[in-house]
Formats: sequence, C-alpha cells, structure tokens
Amino acid sequence: MATKKSSFSLRRPFWSLSGLLDQIFFLLAGAASFWLAWLVWREGWHSGGWWMVGLFVVVWLITAYLALPRLHRILSSLYVPNYFIGRTRTADGLLGDPVNLALRGSEAQVHQAMTAAGWTLAEEITVRSSWRMMVAILTRRSYPQAPVSSLFLFGRRQDFTYQQEVDGNPGKRHHVRFWRCPQGWLLPGGHRVDWLAAGTYDRSVGFSLFTLQITHKIDENTDIERDYIVQSALKARASIEVTTLKDFSTGYHSRNGGGDTIQTDGDLPVLEVGRVRANKSLIEERDEVILDATSHEVMPVAHDTLIQQFWSRRPPQIAFGVVAMFAALAVSIINTVVELLAIDQFHSQTVAELMVDGQVNDAAVIANWLIGSSIIIGVVWVITTIVLVSRTFSGSNRLRLVLMMISGLAVIANSFTLTIGKITWSTASTLLFIGLNIVAVLMFSSDAARRFTRARSQARRAARSH
Repeated sequence: MATKKSSFSLRRPFWSLSGLLDQIFFLLAGAASFWLAWLVWREGWHSGGWWMVGLFVVVWLITAYLALPRLHRILSSLYVPNYFIGRTRTADGLLGDPVNLALRGSEAQVHQAMTAAGWTLAEEITVRSSWRMMVAILTRRSYPQAPVSSLFLFGRRQDFTYQQEVDGNPGKRHHVRFWRCPQGWLLPGGHRVDWLAAGTYDRSVGFSLFTLQITHKIDENTDIERDYIVQSALKARASIEVTTLKDFSTGYHSRNGGGDTIQTDGDLPVLEVGRVRANKSLIEERDEVILDATSHEVMPVAHDTLIQQFWSRRPPQIAFGVVAMFAALAVSIINTVVELLAIDQFHSQTVAELMVDGQVNDAAVIANWLIGSSIIIGVVWVITTIVLVSRTFSGSNRLRLVLMMISGLAVIANSFTLTIGKITWSTASTLLFIGLNIVAVLMFSSDAARRFTRARSQARRAARSH
C-alpha cells in the first residue's frame, strides 16, 4: 500500500481581514517603492546642479534593493513552483543555483570532511561581515571566511556554507551551500539523503540581471564545480565514497537568480561521509522543517511545533522595520524643532492671517491655541508611534497592520506636499521621511515579519486560553 504524501504549504492567507490587509500592503509596498524612485528622480532632475551627482546612485539603490526585489517577490509567487524541483530560490523568490550534490552522514562528519579537504566555513551575514566583504572586494584583500548570500531550499536559508578563495581575491571563489534534509523526506525516486548542497564557482563581481544589485557572477558550467567539490573530498579522506544518481534531473540550460547562465547534465553525486570520524558534541542542532509545499513521505509528529518555534524567532525584517520607523520619527522631530525655532515668525504670520477688523487679541489667542494644540498632538503622536513600534517588535500582528496603515497614510500625505523645483532642506527631509516609511512598510509586509507576528500572537492567545 502506497504511503500517502503530505505537505505544508506556506501561502499568504486572504480569507480574513488581516490576511486581506497583508495582501494589500504587500502589493502597495512594491508600488510605493517605484513611486519613491520616481519622486527622487523628479525632484533631483528639476533641481539640477550637484544634486545630479548622487541622483543616479539614489535611484539605483531604491530600484535595485527595494522596488525590483518586491516586484520579483510578487511575480515569482505566481509562477515559480513552491516545492522541491532541484533548484534553490533567492530571497526574492527567483530560481537560484541548481542542487547538484547530496551527502549521507551527520553534520559533524560533513564539517570534518570539508575542513579536511581544504574548505573554509563562511561567516554569517552581519553588518560587520558585509562591510568587511565590501572593503575586501574594493581593495582586493583576502577574506577566506567571507559571507555568502542566502539561498533557500525547503523554504529555509542554507544551514552553512563552505568556500575556497582563489588567489586571495574575494571576488573569485569556490563555494557550496548545505541544507539539512527534513526527517522522513525522500528525494524524487525514493532516495534518502541527509544533506543537499548547491555548489558554484564565483568568477567575478557584477550586477544582477534581474535586480541590478551588486553580486557575484558564477561560472556557467556548474557540473565542473560539482565535480571539483567531490574530488576534493575524495582526495582528503579515503573513507569517503561516492555514488551517482544518473539523470537525477533532465540536463538543462537556464539562468540563476542573478541572471547568470547555468548548465548541468542533471547527475547528482551522493557523498558517503558516514565513516568519517568527527566530534559530534561541537555541532548545534538544526531545524529539520519544511516551510514550502514540498511533500513528506511521513510528516514528523512534531513538525507543527517545530514550525511554530521557527516562526517565533524575530526575523531581521522586523528589526529593520523598527529602525526605519524610529529614523522616520527622528526626521519628523527634527523638522518640528526647526519649525519651533521660527515660532515667533509663525505666530506673527498666523495672527496676521486670523486678524479680522483689527481684533489682534482674539487672533493672538487663536494662534496660541493652534500652536499649543500642534505641540500636544505632536507629543501624543511620538508616544503613540513608540508604543506601536515597540509592540510590533515584540510580535503584535494587529499593531503591525496598524503601523503599516499609518506609514502608508504618511507616505500619501507627504507625497502631495512635494512641489517641483530646487531641492531644499524641506524637500530633502520630506523625501527621506517618505522613503523611511516605505522601507518600514516593505519590511513589515514581508513574509518573515508576517509569520513572526502571527506566530507570536497565536502563542499569546494559546497561553491566555490555558
């Protein structure tokens, strides 16, 4: 009797009010990022002068790192299969590098085998490692532990990456990403492996064809890199064996997420590292969960619990969104302070506008009331924003939606205050305020932020019910 396959498909819910709002903000944030690029271009173009120097850079940054990634995320959710097809996916949902290597053995044995073969464990992506990577590329300084961009398999980013720098140049390197296979999951054809990997060779640094971001460009023939990885492991350890799943996939020519052409014969080597001696106590436990629609032969009993734990970890998108909101709040406060420094002029102007039949006293009272009310409203607004941001950071799903709604309204309201002409402090600060709010909506409307706040909110409700 055949085993019934099951899967966990992670899709954006839209049958509830919160789900519908999530869908709307997910789409509007993408449109708003293109709108921001247009606003910056329009204001800078009409201003002319030295503003044109940084105009192209700013528009490129907005387009490459905000607008196009969200556009690809929207489109790829419609046409890219959301299950295992032998290809990784980028954070934008595009098809990434091919899966061209499998392993059987523990994580400790994989680490031992790769280290013995002369490979270096890549550092995690952090602000510090990213900055060091950028400096190393520009100065052509060696950085053997340079971080590697994230690719996704089973809906998860790679567990770790190994690499070999070439000639001390961080722009050229062999590298291979590893994913732990979920318990009970089988390769197409019924083959059981413990790890899957995607190995490619970075030949240079350039621009992505699809997003225009700066990225590594890989060599077209991924089979050469696959065979290089296998041979390096076999030469280092006599206890390692290899079997090959011939025609695991159809040989094909395609492009990866950066737009680089790739080709493969479709074979999948399986490295047997189970006989390698290694210290298992040095290895941390991995999350063996599937977060896309890839099917299990047997769904693990604790799978739902593992997913809940996985989502409950605060993603970087939440932190970036919070930083963007506080930065927007700081810009707003600075603008308010600048206006308060000229409060006497504002008071006189307000009195002049309100004065009727020479009744200066009444006009002055009204002006004082307007100024005082504005200050009180501003203080309340600051406190409210801080509370909303703090609660969103702690995992409130409803307040995340409220915060996106407020940011969206702020973007719309401030966009209409911009006038074409030379860029002034007021114009620049307004553009910055709009941009920061758009970044916040992009971050808070991401899949990672949505999963986190929904998981935290569900956990709180479950705790209260008990």
